[in-house]
Amino acid sequence: MLRQFVAVNTSFPGSPNYVGFSEVVEAYLRPFHFETQKFSVPESLWRSHDIEVPTERVNLVSRRRSPLKDVGLYFHVDTVPPAQGWRTDPFSLYEQQGRLVGLGAADTKGPMAAALLAIEAMQASNLKLKYNPVLLFCTDEEGGLYPGVRYLAEQGLMPELTINFNGTPEARIWAGCFGLVNFRIRLTGRTTHAGAAKAAFNAVEAGVCVQRALMALAEEVRQKSSEMPSAPYAGDEPLRPSLAIMSVSGGTGSGGQIPSLLDIVVSRRYAPEECFESVVKDIEDVIRHSVPSGLAYEIEMIGHLCPTSDPYGPNWPRWQAAIARGFGYRSEEFCRWGSSSCSDFGWVQRATGRSEVLLGGLIRPESRVHSPGEFTTVDDIIALSIAIISFLSDE
Repeated sequence: MLRQFVAVNTSFPGSPNYVGFSEVVEAYLRPFHFETQKFSVPESLWRSHDIEVPTERVNLVSRRRSPLKDVGLYFHVDTVPPAQGWRTDPFSLYEQQGRLVGLGAADTKGPMAAALLAIEAMQASNLKLKYNPVLLFCTDEEGGLYPGVRYLAEQGLMPELTINFNGTPEARIWAGCFGLVNFRIRLTGRTTHAGAAKAAFNAVEAGVCVQRALMALAEEVRQKSSEMPSAPYAGDEPLRPSLAIMSVSGGTGSGGQIPSLLDIVVSRRYAPEECFESVVKDIEDVIRHSVPSGLAYEIEMIGHLCPTSDPYGPNWPRWQAAIARGFGYRSEEFCRWGSSSCSDFGWVQRATGRSEVLLGGLIRPESRVHSPGEFTTVDDIIALSIAIISFLSDE
């Protein structure tokens, strides 16, 4: 199951094959008598100029007819693009000594396999259920402008309670997370023959000035901190916002042509205490003052995940007990912490007015998530399946 999930390229940004992935999932769910619906996010909501080849944003919702209360099981189907340094094919699952290596194996295609394994086990054993699972396979969590789960929430298609599987199998009570906003900055100069450079405006050289100014702002941002509790293994180091230059592209590589175009992609992670409008204004001000005279520029927001506020609620003790059963924790091992990573569930909180979100998953500190060699383990998939069964079961 996981091998087929990993084999479908759903890397974002790029041209993620969301349609093909939904078809693979539907094929697995069909024998279990789940009804599926597909909801596509309108292109006008998610499209930005940096996306050259638009692909349909298909979000798959699957459930059985049941009088029981629905509980959502949420997964984002997109992954980051494969980074340089993979020693194996990132889209071909590789197994070695209990490790399952592949892009998305932990984040979050492994949890999908765990959930479907749980459903198969529950049906095979005729287990009496307390809740009816509703599977949500959504798009563009990895920094998208309009994530699929946001669209489902705003259309009233989300169950009242949902477990988000974009988290960790550790003994953690989620305290929320940071927001993320990505910008594309485009500098436009004027091209000439390199022998007539005085008549040109070199966008690549101008980009050096802009990057220096951004790095100075990044140092200011790093001096801030959040009151959100950090992981116990972080010591006394608080969670801090950040600004990073993610890509720089421009020029033709020709020695005889002055480059007139440069794109810079900037990512800003911001704490819940920060004002989003101020975050945006700071970046806009830096760009405006650092672009040399004679060059034009434009700034486009190409991705935004708002912060997730404290998601604790009345169902957390049951989920905590389920995690403890699946992974073998004692109740006293659990502690509460947030993170500077981001989630699309801040949008769900805003759309629904409901703050409670349960969090689980397979992302461990050693899982190499977003890096070459990302992996999960057979043992963790089985343990997460047991946790899911424990939460949904009435026995």
